[in-house]
Amino acid sequence: MSSVVVGGGLAGIAAALELADAGEEVTLLEARPRLGGATFSVERDGLWIDNGQHVFLRCCTAYRALLDRLGTTRQTTLQRRLAIPVLRPGGRVSWLRRSDLPPPLHLAGSILRYSPLPPRERLRLLPAIRALQRLSLDDPSLDDVTFGDWLAEHGQRNAALHALWDLIALPTLNLSAKDASLALAAMVFKTGLLEEADASDVGYASVPLQRLHGDAAERALGAAGVDVRVRARVRALTGTTVTWEGGAVDASGVVLAVPHDEVVSLLPDDALAPGIDLLQLGVSPIVNLHVVYDRPVLRHAFAAAVESPVQWVFDRTESAGVRDGQYLAVSLSGADAYGDRTSDELRDEFLGALADLLPAARTAQVASFFVTREPRATFRGVPGTARHRSGPTTNLPGVYLAGAWTATGWPATMEGAVRSGVAAARAVLHGARQAAPARGAA
Repeated sequence: MSSVVVGGGLAGIAAALELADAGEEVTLLEARPRLGGATFSVERDGLWIDNGQHVFLRCCTAYRALLDRLGTTRQTTLQRRLAIPVLRPGGRVSWLRRSDLPPPLHLAGSILRYSPLPPRERLRLLPAIRALQRLSLDDPSLDDVTFGDWLAEHGQRNAALHALWDLIALPTLNLSAKDASLALAAMVFKTGLLEEADASDVGYASVPLQRLHGDAAERALGAAGVDVRVRARVRALTGTTVTWEGGAVDASGVVLAVPHDEVVSLLPDDALAPGIDLLQLGVSPIVNLHVVYDRPVLRHAFAAAVESPVQWVFDRTESAGVRDGQYLAVSLSGADAYGDRTSDELRDEFLGALADLLPAARTAQVASFFVTREPRATFRGVPGTARHRSGPTTNLPGVYLAGAWTATGWPATMEGAVRSGVAAARAVLHGARQAAPARGAA
């Protein structure tokens, strides 16, 4: 039996490896000249620059298993215990840390000392956290309201939204709390913060993402016998015959591991369950700012920021290959407001904002500043999204779907992408087992 995986991002890589490990003959087709999908690096002025900053949590078990399979776990750093420095103008630093107490007590001490909020607002957080902990992720009504509206109903004011809730919501949901679906927010906070004390420990790449994912995947796929073809943009899908620029292949199973808007162009209108409209998933952008200073200005591996347009900032000096000074990457999630801003406008605003947060940046010289944009970074996880996220199966025999936009229960994260690829591959294998008796009887 043979399978074709269309798309060489994390979902496609996971699907291809799962199928190959089960004994399938697999061809993987990727339109770009490299694997890695939305997590990649480019070389610029002798430095390796990631297209965006991607972190994972200890609870991201599928993604971490993929790293093990690729042999790159040692090229990441995973905190032994959650510790997030939170910067404010004037060089003030607060911390979000966990203890070894059971949830939600593991965060209680940190929250009660969280100086970006006045004491009364800190106390208001605790009943909201308990109410969040009691929500059922199986309740479909959670996808009918925004997280922001739910927080307001539970005593959370704008100060708390900006100083705490958005600090987590923006990077995980790629939307602010006021816009995001409660269903997705509840999943993030319950799974990442409130079920296991160590679930929220933060991990990040210690090397360029291209080395961590794409290059390592190419080696692992090759060793597993997968026929990897890059620069192979798929033009048509007829049944389970896949046609791309320069070739075609007939397969018993096809996994489409591509963005949701690309799936629309490949599948007929009746391929999905009634009521699912992939175009309703929309998109949410991410903007990344890259700043190289002539000296160190940030003493943390990464930090969040409040009371500032800066959301999160990462020290990528060693990964990028910077020998003198320090390279910081600023990640702006849910970046609709920045889509039309020029690089000069962003430079003027954010160099000043970084100087407000990092006193050492006030006297440092900026050796380089540039912007990378991901206008279609993720689907837009607003209320009503869940009904348009398809599972791995379609109405077309032998055709399956993968991608962080599918119905994984997770937001558009690396973990969701990997889970989707594994689910699609297992659906292929299940479909093949179901079809085998029928073929034998014939």
